[in-house]
Amino acid sequence: MLFYLILFHVFSFQDLGATTNQTLLNFDIILKGKIVGQLQASKSFKDSKMHYQSKTDISTRFIKEIHVNYKYHVVFSNNKLQESDVNVVVNNKPHAETKIEREQNHYLVKQEKKEARVFKEAINYSTILLYFEEPKNIKHCFSEEEGKMNTIVPLGNHTYKKVNARGNESIYYYENGKLIKAEIDGGLIKFQIQAK
Repeated sequence: MLFYLILFHVFSFQDLGATTNQTLLNFDIILKGKIVGQLQASKSFKDSKMHYQSKTDISTRFIKEIHVNYKYHVVFSNNKLQESDVNVVVNNKPHAETKIEREQNHYLVKQEKKEARVFKEAINYSTILLYFEEPKNIKHCFSEEEGKMNTIVPLGNHTYKKVNARGNESIYYYENGKLIKAEIDGGLIKFQIQAK
């Protein structure tokens, strides 16, 4: 009888689309030498798709208290972006929301308070991948938040500059293929991230 109870317990809590090969990364967010937040990024394989998620929480004080929260969910299949959902909240108020959906040979980009638009280029590399993979031989990466391509410029010594559509520059530093730190120009705020 105990054997059947154990089997029931195991199978009743098992997800049939089980997640395997999960990678979890944690970074400190540093502003002017002080830790002001955390970034957590995960990568997991589920239902024949690679799922990437990140959550960034920043709390600091400029003239007044500011709290910024970024949430990304990005899905790739066969090395192609399938969908993404990005939400940015500032001081508990929505600041930006972008959804990307693949539709046959193009993408539909939906941004809050803007008319949906079509993006026709293939998307094989996006910004969330910068946390997990050194962008060797990558010249462009897609911004899930802006719905536009960014430029990647190799600077040598496993260091890369990402330039977004607005001209903001972020620098990424890798060691043994892993991101160890970055200097991020997030538009609202400039900060560094440091791997834990």
